[in-house]
Amino acid sequence: MTTPRILIVAGSDSGGGAGIQADIKTATMLGAHAMTAITAITAQNTLGVDAVHPIPTDMVMAQIDAVVRDIGVDAVKIGMIGSARTAHALADRLRDLPGVPVVFDPVMISTSGARLADEATVAAFERLMAVATVATPNLPELEALGGVDDMLSHGCAVLQKGGHGEGEVLVDRLHQRGSGAAPLVEWSSPRIDGMATHGTGCTLSTAIACELAKEWTLVEAIGRARSFVRIAMLGADELGRGAGPMAQQGVRLDLNQSRWSPMLNQVTVPASDVPASEHFYRLLGLKAIVRSSRRYARFETEGGATFSIEMTEERKVPAVYFEVGDLNVVVHYLKGQGLSFAQEPIDRPWGWREARLFDPAGNEVCLYQAGEMRRFPPWRIADA
Repeated sequence: MTTPRILIVAGSDSGGGAGIQADIKTATMLGAHAMTAITAITAQNTLGVDAVHPIPTDMVMAQIDAVVRDIGVDAVKIGMIGSARTAHALADRLRDLPGVPVVFDPVMISTSGARLADEATVAAFERLMAVATVATPNLPELEALGGVDDMLSHGCAVLQKGGHGEGEVLVDRLHQRGSGAAPLVEWSSPRIDGMATHGTGCTLSTAIACELAKEWTLVEAIGRARSFVRIAMLGADELGRGAGPMAQQGVRLDLNQSRWSPMLNQVTVPASDVPASEHFYRLLGLKAIVRSSRRYARFETEGGATFSIEMTEERKVPAVYFEVGDLNVVVHYLKGQGLSFAQEPIDRPWGWREARLFDPAGNEVCLYQAGEMRRFPPWRIADA
């Protein structure tokens, strides 16, 4: 597969938490090539935005024309616009890219509360919605843009982000119109406590664009992008004194780039004395992240792979784990190639979906999907 080319039209965040900086980190970690058209320069940190300098529209368009003419584009992400004139010019330019998915994040207000779009710019958002594949407003932005029905009337799907809602469970809702499209798809997940919330919207929309460029469906792309965002939040350090940046750079072996190709990120070996084995592997420098009584422990390695020790009657030999993008599709394909499975795909209580088979030498192979449950399950050791 060729490298997906993502054109990002957005503002710069000097603090590195949101905007172009978050977009580039996200696209890079998802295996894409990020190209940029910077619409504004901001002076900001985790506490707020000190200054905003819009880039002239002609310069924004020149950036777009330069990369499109030479490199080409597989998907577009739109964030902070900078001015109404730029919004109108961008809408005109995107009509020259038929068939290219466009993800529009209608940025109006920063995480710290600074206003990043004036009334004229917000009014021009209608033209961008008309060329977008999906718009990704949070709840205040959705209200400012007239609600779901008004946004759908412009022709784009609408991902209603639930981060500003109440409660411990966060719900995102995708609204769609059109032949064959499910009118409503929902994702729910526990709210993540912590201050690493700066750039969540930028990261989500860029991740969706990257996954659309890889030809995942919109529903699949959103699900994968949500996983990326959650893992980046869970792995973040506390930087700054306010709403801190996420850890896009930490999402290494957590989200397979391909629907088909397996990714090696977990090995389990038998243990006869779990505390002794745990002590041994901690001495080697592995970080203990899960401990289950005296029969199981899991470690995280420097590169992001995990390693487990297990003492059960069933665990007599090591097992190697390959994470795949779509377990059901991969198992169906492999069975068509003549491989037999000792265990069909099944959802496990620990949040993994697994299928098992053996290679010609009798080695156990597990194909699975786990997402955040591999490194960041709710029972992760608190001081890990």
